[in-house]
Amino acid sequence: MSLLEVNNLTISFGGLRAVDGFQLQIKKGQLYGLIGPNGAGKTTVFNLLTGVYKPNEGIVKLDGQDITGLRTIEINKAGIARTFQNIRLFKELTVLDNVKVGLHNHYHYNTIEGILRLPRYHRVEREMNERAMELLKVFGLDNEADFLASNLPYGKQRKLEIARALATNPKLLLLDEPAAGMNPNETGELMDMIRFVRDEFQMTVLLIEHDMKLVSGICEELTVLNFGRVLTQGETATVLNDPQVITAYLGED
Repeated sequence: MSLLEVNNLTISFGGLRAVDGFQLQIKKGQLYGLIGPNGAGKTTVFNLLTGVYKPNEGIVKLDGQDITGLRTIEINKAGIARTFQNIRLFKELTVLDNVKVGLHNHYHYNTIEGILRLPRYHRVEREMNERAMELLKVFGLDNEADFLASNLPYGKQRKLEIARALATNPKLLLLDEPAAGMNPNETGELMDMIRFVRDEFQMTVLLIEHDMKLVSGICEELTVLNFGRVLTQGETATVLNDPQVITAYLGED
């Protein structure tokens, strides 16, 4: 059964079709890649899937639920979380508090309980701290829990952003160029981490990536975008050997 079904997704900006008739199906538990040359429309697709943009046409279904055109917070609650090409952490908050931000979808206390520090407030805060620390341990960040997020090295900031996304308990995790700015050793660790996340959290993952070693190493299927349209789709090895894909990437870094 498909977890994500996208049909005829289309959006235009000033008369230019940035995404034109995009189609996609991702099965539960898949590691799926979305690739294409710079400017192909990949991040625009992510923005459409997460409610940053509303499509002009098309339907998006998550686990059978139509989420087309919903607000970002509603889509997140329905089960889609994401990271960004340019890391977006709350850098003035601690590592622990960044993860706790993601937990607020599932842990609640009212304003009065928070102001008066009533028993429910302390219980919920304790549960959130425990869950946040569990996630930080998964990513080897538990020893930096009290650090400011801005003080983490780049690779660990990437990990923290993924941990915060997982704190929302998503069904589908969108990773926008997670290896950007990483050295080869960090990229290798990232590949292992993405596999671990899929297996440990029974997660479905869709990633945008330019690092073809990472793509070929972890993605089971690929969709290739070019000029906002799907160029080809299928199993990773078949797609990467497609002459159309090779031609589309000529001149790319």
